[in-house]
Amino acid sequence: MPIDHWISGARVPGASGRTAPVHDPATGRVTGEVALASVGEVDAAVKTATAAARDWRTSSLSRRAAVLFAFRELLHARTDELATIVTAEHGKVLSDAVGEIARGLENVEFATGVPQLLKGGFSEQAASGVDVYSIRQPLGVVAGITPFNFPVMVPLWMCANAIACGNAFVLKPSEKDPSASLFLAELWKEAGLPDGVFTVVHGDKEAVDALLDHEDVAALSFVGSTPIAKYIYERGTANGKRVQALGGAKNHALVLPDADVDMAADAIVSAAYGAAGERCMALSVAVAVGGVGDELVTAISSRLPKLTVGPGAAEGTDMGPLITREHRDKVAGYVAAGAEAGATVVVDGREQEVPADGFFLGMTLLDDVTPDMTVYRDEIFGPVLSVVRVDTYDEGLALINRNQYANGTAIFTRDGGAARRFQNEVEVGMVGINVPIPVPVAYYSFGGWKDSLFGDTHMYGPEGINFFTRGKVVTQRWPDPATSSVDLGFPRTR
Repeated sequence: MPIDHWISGARVPGASGRTAPVHDPATGRVTGEVALASVGEVDAAVKTATAAARDWRTSSLSRRAAVLFAFRELLHARTDELATIVTAEHGKVLSDAVGEIARGLENVEFATGVPQLLKGGFSEQAASGVDVYSIRQPLGVVAGITPFNFPVMVPLWMCANAIACGNAFVLKPSEKDPSASLFLAELWKEAGLPDGVFTVVHGDKEAVDALLDHEDVAALSFVGSTPIAKYIYERGTANGKRVQALGGAKNHALVLPDADVDMAADAIVSAAYGAAGERCMALSVAVAVGGVGDELVTAISSRLPKLTVGPGAAEGTDMGPLITREHRDKVAGYVAAGAEAGATVVVDGREQEVPADGFFLGMTLLDDVTPDMTVYRDEIFGPVLSVVRVDTYDEGLALINRNQYANGTAIFTRDGGAARRFQNEVEVGMVGINVPIPVPVAYYSFGGWKDSLFGDTHMYGPEGINFFTRGKVVTQRWPDPATSSVDLGFPRTR
């Protein structure tokens, strides 16, 4: 089945002659062929968006809010239908797909408050007869390049605020699971969004580079791996664009000796193996402090046999397949490398009974991992949890702060003082206290530090509004004509 672009409010077949297969990861079968856009197709799509942006930016805030409210209702009503599409192309279990959509909905709900969010400041009588006020204005055409692991939530992180602020938005979704983006496009149209304000262009590096180089694309938002995030940031900013590029992660959970081990084990298992570990906020390293290590490893390993690996659409499945056969094999290679480097393989996902078809891999637990091992250094993006043992809190903190990534982290403890110290001292952008996946709610902003973020603006929430707008300050005077005179001096406020 062909998977088309969405341009000017309608599906448009690809014209480049290039396509890529889309698989059902649970069976390995090809279920569609997605069009891969040429430079010319991207240019045509951006030109359509540019024309739409000129009209949309003049729309009232009330009209924009009304469209967002209508879109929110449609998305809420059709969540189950969209979740089925996500599971069919990504492989995650249906409940996880529903949860992803719910978190995306939060961002739409935040954006419905655009009349309040775009209020500026006003200072009357800043100087004699002079008023000063600030406004925020849209950029024009903005683009989003999004990853395979959240084909609904991450686009909504971007497009809801971008559209609310008066921009036209061009989405280049992952070519691995592209159908959800077309479903969103249809909902936007049904909600009353003018044609051309939301555009979907499928593609690979050729389409990405075309967006990065296009003179009419003012800003670009990206989520993906660190090497690509760096590339996006450097090429986009070199072309004068505003860029926010979120990269990879290696998220640590620091487990103190006083922690509720059962609660910590439940949380860590959920955060490490949910969505087959294909989350940038997954916990991939458990740092056991002092004597808690043996108890923690036992608690985690005892939970894994109770979890079912299978097709995401099947009832009772806890973890689905990985996105591609190549990625599954790469993750399995990391398990082998960890064992060869001296890690203790407590649970080996390669030996777990899984469906013969599809891109499945069981859950792996590695103990006695050290920072020099590739299983610790690299972002694996799969169902592999490493346990690193340290003697003290200070040693664990230093381990986390030395890591090149700084996306998310968590601490498990009953000690409020230790938790408060950790939140102040850890050099990571998002922190959970007895919360394993500290993804901020929509009215805060998402983003890490170090190699997990390129650019100085986090995603969605208040910083998202600022990213998709430009500030302008207006100084005005309406003098009485009877008292007006020429004054060549510097304007005075005193």
